[in-house]
Amino acid sequence: MNHVIGLDIGGANLKAAHSDGKCRSKAFPLWQMPEHLAAELRDLIGDWMPARAIAVTMTGELADCFRTKTEGVDRILASVESLAEDTPVAVWHSGGEFVSSEFAREFPLLVAAANWHALATFVGRTSPEGRSMLIDVGTTTCDTIPIENGVPMPSGRTDIDRLRSGELVYSGVRRTPVCAVAHSVPLGEDYIQLAAELFATMLDVYLLTGDIAEDEADCDTANGQPATIEAAHDRLARAICGDRMEVPLEQAQGIARFLADVQLQRLNGALTRVLSSSEAAVETVLVSGSGSFLAKRLVEKHPKLSCATVHQLSLMFSGETAEAACAFAVAKLGIEKTY
Repeated sequence: MNHVIGLDIGGANLKAAHSDGKCRSKAFPLWQMPEHLAAELRDLIGDWMPARAIAVTMTGELADCFRTKTEGVDRILASVESLAEDTPVAVWHSGGEFVSSEFAREFPLLVAAANWHALATFVGRTSPEGRSMLIDVGTTTCDTIPIENGVPMPSGRTDIDRLRSGELVYSGVRRTPVCAVAHSVPLGEDYIQLAAELFATMLDVYLLTGDIAEDEADCDTANGQPATIEAAHDRLARAICGDRMEVPLEQAQGIARFLADVQLQRLNGALTRVLSSSEAAVETVLVSGSGSFLAKRLVEKHPKLSCATVHQLSLMFSGETAEAACAFAVAKLGIEKTY
């Protein structure tokens, strides 16, 4: 019972980590069924209980089933507490420490969307001196976090401030609709507008470019069909109001490469804004997330990072740990807290 359970509760995914290194992840559309959150968490971590503590971080408070972030934080914590029983619950906040559920409810904006800070705090210890940076590209977002002497030094701590600074970009490798990346795409000798509908996502793009492997069991897609190249072809063709007969696979792959390049350029622009906040050279870059392949490309293509040493969390940790990195971070940080 000396272990700590870490939870990263998002709007579309739940991630859990045991402080000894075991990790689990599952898709869960919180915005559709918030009343089922406690049951889903119990199913995820039930056999790890009892524990010394449950360490929590979250982004799910932004789900539109909640009218405000305050309501979201309260409802999420209530779900955690319902399965915690007598187990202490500690909530990570962006000031760099754990707080009680009561404190979190009183100051919800300090704990809302603080998972990036927990991860940067944990992995920043691998670079205790000089200037480093964490680039985490996930299913939905890209976080770029400056780290000084092992300590996260963001210019913003709320989502709004981080969006303003470029440290947060709401663009990821799976859930982002392609129409949120570009307004039009090349088709033959011309450009054609993308339909402003959820016909295809960046998952389809990276299936067609070969950056994400096919998974027939994964149906968390725009149309609920499998995450395969064949189905991605159908979805991307639909994004320009066509089908596989009108848009051959080779043409769809060309559109995918174009969209991947546009997303890379957009993230590169945000990265440039973050790097411009300091003249000091970045010595180390840590890349993580399900889109770490894209984070690596960002580093390789940016002139200010050409001399930096790059560490991939997916190589430092196991695959399942890298996938649930924020949950693992709060679990390990939670071990250090006195309860």
